[in-house]
Amino acid sequence: MEIKLTKEMIIGLVVIISLILLYVGVNYLKGINLFQPANHYYVTCSNVKDVTISTPVYVDGFKVGLVRSIKYDYATTGKVTIEISLEKEMKITKGSYISIEKTLLSGAELHIHLNTYVSEQLKPGSTLEGRMPEDMMTAVQEKILPQVAELIPALDSILQGLQVLVNHPALSQSLDHIEKTTANLEISSRQLNRFLDKDVPVIASNLKTATDNFVLLSSNLKKLDLTSSVNSLNVTLENLNVTTRKLNSTDNSLGLLLNDSLLYNNLNLTLENASGLLIDIKQYPKRYVHFSLF
Repeated sequence: MEIKLTKEMIIGLVVIISLILLYVGVNYLKGINLFQPANHYYVTCSNVKDVTISTPVYVDGFKVGLVRSIKYDYATTGKVTIEISLEKEMKITKGSYISIEKTLLSGAELHIHLNTYVSEQLKPGSTLEGRMPEDMMTAVQEKILPQVAELIPALDSILQGLQVLVNHPALSQSLDHIEKTTANLEISSRQLNRFLDKDVPVIASNLKTATDNFVLLSSNLKKLDLTSSVNSLNVTLENLNVTTRKLNSTDNSLGLLLNDSLLYNNLNLTLENASGLLIDIKQYPKRYVHFSLF
């Protein structure tokens, strides 16, 4: 028996196929693969902010599933149930939990923290504990902002102190002194550069000349017969020593003259007599000289 499709049946069939394709397409866009086998688990938590359907589920940074639905438990206030779909091969051990991690771009992510100390596994459809790590903004509001509020009066005092310091005349004077010191340093630097450019080459040239002269003098000293000179000097010193010994001795005329007081006294007496004789001749020349013409 041949079945004849009426126009209405064809339209209904097209509508059903379209609805099926629409459902499959929407779930595909959400990341839900209806043709891939999966296990379903439930997560209970107190806050699901930023968690949406198709939010990814990770374990050790690897995506193993996604969120299928979110339901609020009206019977128990403060609890939200999240249904997650995990890959068939993903096994969850007892004592594991799921944390909701906030991200900057994708809103939130679910991370499975497996209990590696047991081997007993949860059956699909089991409920896991959901934990909400401390939100950064909540931490800022509860911990950082009160400390900032306590710091505001201190900052106000610091700013007032800085304002007094900035407006103090001593700071302006110090800046003027620093400016003058900088100008003096610049002048000193120019003078030093001038000294290095002009005077240092002259000094270096003089030092080179002095060094050359010293080298020449050293060469001349090497050419001198220092041994003969020293021997001659020793002979001279020996002769001088002999002469000194003779002068100190009384076995010669010069030594007697220098060392014998009697000879010195007799010589002094003779000189005195000669002086008296000359004086007497000068006063009474007729006693000693007679002139006769006939």
